[in-house]
Amino acid sequence: MSGRGSGASGDPAIVGTPPAVSRTVFAAAHVVADPFADTTPEGPAAIDWDATLAFRHHLWSHGLGVAEAMDTAQRGMGLDWSSAAELIRRSAAEAAATGGRIACGVGTDQLTAAEVSLVDIRAAYEEQLSLAEGAGAQAIVMASRHLAATATGPEPYVEIYGHLLRQAAAPVILHWLGPMFDPALQGYWGSPDLDLATETFLQIIAEHPAKVDGVKVSLLDADREVQLRRRLPKGVRCYTGDDFHYPELIAGDAHGFSDALLGIFDPLAPLAAEAVRVLNGGDTAGFRKLLDPTVALSRHLFRSPTRYYKTGVVLLAWLAGHQSHFTMVGGLQSARSLPHLKRAYELADDLDLFPDPELAADRMRRLASVNGGTE
Repeated sequence: MSGRGSGASGDPAIVGTPPAVSRTVFAAAHVVADPFADTTPEGPAAIDWDATLAFRHHLWSHGLGVAEAMDTAQRGMGLDWSSAAELIRRSAAEAAATGGRIACGVGTDQLTAAEVSLVDIRAAYEEQLSLAEGAGAQAIVMASRHLAATATGPEPYVEIYGHLLRQAAAPVILHWLGPMFDPALQGYWGSPDLDLATETFLQIIAEHPAKVDGVKVSLLDADREVQLRRRLPKGVRCYTGDDFHYPELIAGDAHGFSDALLGIFDPLAPLAAEAVRVLNGGDTAGFRKLLDPTVALSRHLFRSPTRYYKTGVVLLAWLAGHQSHFTMVGGLQSARSLPHLKRAYELADDLDLFPDPELAADRMRRLASVNGGTE
């Protein structure tokens, strides 16, 4: 796309702040739709590339890594594979040019047939892994809806993930996305029993520890994440994806801590980066003082149905001036109610997240008005 309607504002297109040293921190980034494209909710996705890439520079400028083409970018909820592939290529090239850190999601969403085989699934993963690594990005091996639908037990997971890890040119991040984010992933790792699923997950990691940089856990269960991270092989990170309990998980305990790969760090980028810089200095209490008040906003955005959290994330990007419109690929701007969006605005405003509060207030008033509200 030409980049019409981007209206992107904010940070210069350089990495301006040193990255965190006490934790490895990624923000999963949203995409900016082209509001002038003639398309439908069924696609194809139409992306404003200028505004989308400008937002990646915003994240890098605060010292955060970018987790690209993930759930936050509407992967499987409006972002089709051809658009995701182009997003990976473009973002990886920008990262290489500016020195920003990037990791990209690889999955199986190019498969369109009603029924697919395990051979098809493995080949789809291979294709996407090759693209991400060829672009110069670290790979995040995402959970596959196709594998969840096809596998009848843990064995196919052990075989396919083992094959991919042996093929990977560099250590990858394995992603365990719970069904609250994607109902099609129920029973992942071969069992709906999370204890049994955890054992299969740990088996795969234990068989290939040198090829696993870390695991991203998005189950919204802090106790389970802590138990899992204590069982990881030495050198394998646990990247929290828990948008309900991230301050305590990142802060850690006497036995360890979680690094971060979070969708909520998309709207929280400046504040989250400052909190981690405080943690770099050994001030855990100061870190919690900055980050704990953000949990109310995160819990609101990620409330059930959790998979629609992207709507609130994009709303906040528009209110903050990072894009000139509140339009999403797949028409997902309609996925949350006006009262939900108004509350998201209020919580974000209480946190002083908006660089220009008057702009944010005016845009929120106009959104309410166009939807029949009075303010």
